[in-house]
Amino acid sequence: MITTGLHRSGVAALLALALSFPLLGAAPAPGARTPSWSTRTDAPQLPRPTGPYAVGRRTLHLVDRHRADPWVPAAGHRELMVSVTYPARPASGSPVAYMTAEEARLLLAAQGLDGVVSPETVARTDTYEREKASPARGRFPLVLLSPGFSMPRTTLTSLADELTSRGYVVASVDHAYESSGTAFPGGRVLTCVACERVDTDEEQAEAVRGRARDMSFVIDELTNGRQAGALSGAIDPHRIGMAGHSIGGAAAAATMAGDRRVRAGADLDGDFFVSPAAAGLGRRPFMMLGTETLHSPGSAGTDWPGAWEHLAGWKRWLTVTGAGHFSFTDLPYLADQLGLPDPSVPLSAEQGWHITRDYVAAFFDLHLRGIRQPLLDGPSARYPEVVFRQP
Repeated sequence: MITTGLHRSGVAALLALALSFPLLGAAPAPGARTPSWSTRTDAPQLPRPTGPYAVGRRTLHLVDRHRADPWVPAAGHRELMVSVTYPARPASGSPVAYMTAEEARLLLAAQGLDGVVSPETVARTDTYEREKASPARGRFPLVLLSPGFSMPRTTLTSLADELTSRGYVVASVDHAYESSGTAFPGGRVLTCVACERVDTDEEQAEAVRGRARDMSFVIDELTNGRQAGALSGAIDPHRIGMAGHSIGGAAAAATMAGDRRVRAGADLDGDFFVSPAAAGLGRRPFMMLGTETLHSPGSAGTDWPGAWEHLAGWKRWLTVTGAGHFSFTDLPYLADQLGLPDPSVPLSAEQGWHITRDYVAAFFDLHLRGIRQPLLDGPSARYPEVVFRQP
């Protein structure tokens, strides 16, 4: 089975980590006293975006009629669910739920948290998105986000909202049959069939290439106006970037290799799987931001050293001391609020979020907007955990 994008060795053990890693920290030991979240009425909150724009959102159901679904061919054409967040005018639109209760239930069940956290509590997490808010005037760079294997797109909501508040249109993509559960039109909730279908290195590589085809299709649909409608006018098609967590980071490199429209990419703690790693990007900029334990130059099994050699343009290899694999997502931030932090991760959820926010935003501000970013020039006193690597 495929991993969340960590290593090629120990595949079964790492998938077990991905699917059993608690959404909100460590699962309680048998018999341990746990909070009764089913009676909780206050919802967790995502970090407040720091940019000047309000965050609007539209949810798109995209169907690629030129491709069959790779995991369930009998299902027909390849389907994607895409949350498009865009700079919006203040005080317009209606609040958006973090996810549906059924999506939350499936995510919790996949991670062994049945009865520990209620799905309704997770689903009600406060976001700063507003459905169908009035778009702000202007044309903005587009950033695509791809989540980790078995993870829904909602786990990157904080990053999407932060970038949007700073003046980006962001498309967060759920790849059908690759998450614990994603709601599709018609009352369908598609689960992770792919988790049982991928085993070999070549199958892992093909999963990455499939995501790259997904993302190029999303770019087509968002920039030609067929599905995006008026939002297409808010996107500058000459300034497109992509980032992803875990296998989503591998997909960022693979998308760039096959699609020259993507000018810059970032990988958040994912190996590349496709060999040779990170080949075909030319001189376009790429940033690797990951955990010290998994992606230091001497870490066993990582393919980042090979990727570094193939990156011919602007590049950074950054590791974060004390971070865990999910420190680059919403999950630790929500964990703290629900009293279920992961004791195996020394880095605080807040510091992990600040690092992810500032380094990813700096990367895209530099390469899609041309704004100089001293944060990317070398070590920072504000973020001593971030180490600049040279293999």
